[in-house]
Amino acid sequence: MDALYTTLNLQHFAQNGASVRQTTGQGRSGHQEELVPLPCAQEERKVEGRSKQSEREATSWTTMKPLLVLLLLLLLLDLAQAQGVLHRVPLRRHQSLRKKLRAQGQLSEFWRSHNLDMIRFSESCNVDQSTNEPLINYLDMEYFGTISIGSPPQNFTVIFDTGSSNLWVPSVYCTSPACKAHPVFHPSQSSTYTEVGNHFSIQYGTGSLTGIIGADQVSVEGLTVDGQQFGESVKEPGQTFVNAEFDGILGLGYPSLAVGGVTPVFDNMMAQNLVALPMFSVYLSSDPQGGSSSELTFGGYDPSHFSGSLSWIPVTKQGYWQIALDGIQVGDTVMFCSEGCQAIVDTGTSLITGPSNKIKQLQEAIGATPMDGEYAVDCATLDTMPNVAFLINGVSYTLSPTAYILPDLVDGMQFCGSGFQGLDIPPPAGPLWILGDVFIRQFYSVFDRGNNQVGLAPAVP
Repeated sequence: MDALYTTLNLQHFAQNGASVRQTTGQGRSGHQEELVPLPCAQEERKVEGRSKQSEREATSWTTMKPLLVLLLLLLLLDLAQAQGVLHRVPLRRHQSLRKKLRAQGQLSEFWRSHNLDMIRFSESCNVDQSTNEPLINYLDMEYFGTISIGSPPQNFTVIFDTGSSNLWVPSVYCTSPACKAHPVFHPSQSSTYTEVGNHFSIQYGTGSLTGIIGADQVSVEGLTVDGQQFGESVKEPGQTFVNAEFDGILGLGYPSLAVGGVTPVFDNMMAQNLVALPMFSVYLSSDPQGGSSSELTFGGYDPSHFSGSLSWIPVTKQGYWQIALDGIQVGDTVMFCSEGCQAIVDTGTSLITGPSNKIKQLQEAIGATPMDGEYAVDCATLDTMPNVAFLINGVSYTLSPTAYILPDLVDGMQFCGSGFQGLDIPPPAGPLWILGDVFIRQFYSVFDRGNNQVGLAPAVP
């Protein structure tokens, strides 16, 4: 795969010093290219008797020439992206539901209302065989984007979730309390809506989200998918969706995960030639004050969001974005997965989760203890806590304590919660480790459907 996958081919310039080749966005095969002329360097000629002044001028030009070329290339890169090679979806960062409930003093009541003992949950969260979405995953979600459905457009705030593959939003026919607190889709108000009529059901830990499937045009920051099938929920379980900042979920997983055999949104984007390259990428800002630079990018990736080069990891199973772990190191010791295990890179999970017995050991290793129904550490000990590194395809992805500890302010007191959570996913899907937003904030993530691989590189803060 080319190192700069989205825009420029510099080989011609390197060989001839005369032009660069700019891709205008038709993908790897059959792409359109045009030569962009660059100013040719004047050939330096040795002239006897040349004055010292002219020597200084020649030296100055030789020194400035690479800088001018670099500036021109950067301008061309910006131009190529502005012409639509990359489609950027801003992601807004909001306070998570957990933090909101904690600040309101309602977190313990939330546990009780959902019949959850969170200390036990942190050590042993068992997902029932029939449950394909643990509801607790969304408790800590903080990054949301906007989509529209229908003509004229009806707007919804969604989680872009690589751990699922369906798009669903609340229906005007929904009677659950959650639907009364969020925008709902009115099929009768869209001239492009088509009734499909099939029923769908997504199982969550506290019950089923059910509804019917319709089809309409779905727009995401200038990309409009025609005839996209989506779920119109008529029943949403539990209290989580009532208080959530998001209205629905747009899944970016593989088609095999889609409930009801629906074609996922990104698959339709590829089929309808809406993206230049069959990939998308995610940058999550670490800025706790809003992270306005966070974005989802369709059609390629943005090198300005990461340092160094991307390391590519093969997808081992096409459902989730599943990859192989070579080991998990705490401090200087490989504590888990020494013989290898499986993980998924999941934008729909905020924390890092793993088998409950392993996570319990990990909590102890970092010094986390139960506190008010959660695992937390003494905020004063961050400097002495160990790094946690995930060894993937020969590369170590290291999280410092400031990366995996989640600070909060409760009644004027600092609270430092653990970014690790127990979650037992039974066979055949599991066991799995889930690398959620705690991981993705530190490592820019590229999801490449064309080559079925995930690219990771250190994110630029």
